[in-house]
Amino acid sequence: MAPSRLARPVAVRVARHFVYAIIQFLLMTLADLAGIVPSATAQSLGNSDPTYQALRNLTLGQESVSVNNVDLKRDAATFHLRSGTVCFVAPAAGKVTGAVFTGEGTLVLSAPPTERSMLKLLTKEDEFSETFSQMALRFTDSTYDDLKKAGTAASGNCDAGPLKESQRTTRHDLKNNLEARILQDVLNSEPGGLFMAFIRGRRYNDKELLAIDPNIGGEQVQFITYSESKSGIWASFPLSDARSRDQAGTRVSIDHQQLDTKIESNAELTGRATTTFVSRFNGTRVVPFDLFPTLRVQSVTADGASLPFIQEDKNEDADFAVILPKALAAGQLYTLTTTYGGKDAVKNEGNGNYYPVSRMNWFPNNSGVEFGEFSSYDMTFHIPKGMKMVATGELVSESNDGGHNITVWKSEAPQTVAGFNFGKFKLQEAKLANPQYLVQSFANQDPPSWVQSLKQAASGDDLPTDGLHTGAAVALGTMNTTLLNKKALAEGELAIQLYTEYFGPPLFKHLQITQQSACNFGQAWPGLVWIPICYYFDTTVRHQLGLDLADRGYWTVVTPHEVAHQWWGHTVGFSSYRDQWMSEGFSDMSASLYLTVADKNPQRYVDFWNDERSLLIDRNAQGFRAIDAGPVTMGYRLSNSRTGSTSRGGSSIPKVHTYCTCYA
Repeated sequence: MAPSRLARPVAVRVARHFVYAIIQFLLMTLADLAGIVPSATAQSLGNSDPTYQALRNLTLGQESVSVNNVDLKRDAATFHLRSGTVCFVAPAAGKVTGAVFTGEGTLVLSAPPTERSMLKLLTKEDEFSETFSQMALRFTDSTYDDLKKAGTAASGNCDAGPLKESQRTTRHDLKNNLEARILQDVLNSEPGGLFMAFIRGRRYNDKELLAIDPNIGGEQVQFITYSESKSGIWASFPLSDARSRDQAGTRVSIDHQQLDTKIESNAELTGRATTTFVSRFNGTRVVPFDLFPTLRVQSVTADGASLPFIQEDKNEDADFAVILPKALAAGQLYTLTTTYGGKDAVKNEGNGNYYPVSRMNWFPNNSGVEFGEFSSYDMTFHIPKGMKMVATGELVSESNDGGHNITVWKSEAPQTVAGFNFGKFKLQEAKLANPQYLVQSFANQDPPSWVQSLKQAASGDDLPTDGLHTGAAVALGTMNTTLLNKKALAEGELAIQLYTEYFGPPLFKHLQITQQSACNFGQAWPGLVWIPICYYFDTTVRHQLGLDLADRGYWTVVTPHEVAHQWWGHTVGFSSYRDQWMSEGFSDMSASLYLTVADKNPQRYVDFWNDERSLLIDRNAQGFRAIDAGPVTMGYRLSNSRTGSTSRGGSSIPKVHTYCTCYA
């Protein structure tokens, strides 16, 4: 997706959420994979670039100017510096990339019409006008020359506090490596355009950030607040100048990924990724990637040579970036190989259950791109013997080597994302004739540890007894998930057949429905669906756990909803959060069609859309209705610290069924 990583949402297709009052649980030796063990030389190249180190340890320099009634205009933002002093940072590689302002100033943000209603909702004013006395600036555009020209030379010591605070903010709070981003422009042969203002506001919030970054797609201008009590995106929109928009976007586009991944029984992951990408613009020298922060890079090589890279502490701004030996021209292909490894990207949930925490960045993925880029994949997985791997793409081969099961996968068509699930699965499958389609359903043979703990906590003296019913065996049953594996398979079969009749065939010729140990959401990748474990509990168990108190029919439609994403999301994609409502909305509409066929009681269909309507008009704890929070094109931004949680994804198109019925 397009939003900057400074305020980027977790880009998952999450089904309708609801609160569970009873159950809560936490989600969240290098392998001998050939060629993964790094050399000391390769390790020493991490964070070693001298220009990067100069930016990382940046301090204020000796140069400063006095400013009086100076206007600094950046896209839709106008900074009026009424009086004060601007102190510049020391140069890095001959370029000044920051400054601190102390004095009296105002910021007026003239956002486009699509953003004004949200700003008015948040500020309760027609005009966004902030006042401030301190501001830290980071930039690679003409800000240094503009302020130096507008001011008069000054002398004296400057307060370095705002600069240090901005560094703490990006590294510890936002966990965004701003220095790595600035390095992209400093080492680029073309002029940069980055501008960031960390504002200590007086009216709205004392922690505000205006960011303008042409190196991201979609929306390059953002205004956010990042205080603990009031955080979120207040405004986000593209650059106003058409010519600038044409030159905006991610610097590279990934063409192919060859991934060799090994996951041990303790869930430690090691991998080798050979990534082929094309430079979209002239001058690309630093290439950012999205890699799960606990997966630590050991080496990066290209054409037999080791390349310097950037990756800071896993608990801070761990953004991964590679520094190329020379700048690339627009359209130039380049291939590099990254070796990496670590824990926490996958969790061992016990009893043969594994939970892939990282869904999009378990390998070096393109930074700043979520579902708008299509790439081909060749993947090899090494997992403990006795486990079963399922993944996006077509299974090419399966073998055993010592203590590991090895599978090879190849994408059937270019994909927006790649993923996997594995465990001690029991398989049920069906082959459809019309359309020709293979549907497989995988459930774990044994429950994860948290289920065992739940049963133990509910047993013995922990539960009151009446002489007849004692312990979890009666209260919770066996909680065996394989018993409902056939149900998941049957729902997948019917959904595939029904949706094919309505929408035509999807891109992919097989579907793997898999159980995951998370209880509260489902998710869909190309040819791969994760279904929450609580779906596999029978209705009695779900009732005992309180999971049916306000589920709004969730358990009935979670599987057909996620299957529908094979059409809405992975055949018909979306390039940003602005369009994600269509993916979720059409998937919910598809699930309602499923109800008309699977359930002969027409009231279930009516109840479904009544629930969707309630999601729109019921007030939340903050007193807001989803229908009033803003347009559906604002997506996840409708849920913020002021409006609270709102849902507009699936409930936005209740009348689409009319069109589908008439024209299918």
